[in-house]
Amino acid sequence: MIAWLLVAAIVTATAGADLLQTLEMKRHSGASVSSTAAAVFRRPLLLAAIGCMAVSFFSFMALLRVADLSFAVPATAASFVLETLLAKYVLRERVDARRWFGAVLVAAGVALLAL
Repeated sequence: MIAWLLVAAIVTATAGADLLQTLEMKRHSGASVSSTAAAVFRRPLLLAAIGCMAVSFFSFMALLRVADLSFAVPATAASFVLETLLAKYVLRERVDARRWFGAVLVAAGVALLAL
C-alpha cells in the first residue's frame, strides 16, 4: 500500500514539474540559457517545478526502500500517461492516435504491475 502511495506522489510530482517547466518556458520563449539561469529565482513557476522535482526525487528514494527497482521504474512510468493528458487538456497540444496508443500501452503495463 505504501509503495503505491509513493508511486502516486512520484507520478503527480513529475507530471507537475514537467507541466510547470513547460508553462514557464512558453511564457519566456525568447530567453537564453544565461538569462534563464540568472532569473531563476524571479520565476515562481520555475521554482515550483524545482520543488516538484525534489518531491519526486525523494519519493523515489523512499520507494526504493520499500520496493524493488523492477517494480519502481515501470510503475512510475505512469507519469507518461498523466503528462499526455495534461499536454492535451491543459497545454492544448495536439496529441495524435499514435501517442494515445503509447499512453494506453504504458497504462496497461502499470495495471499489470498492480495484479
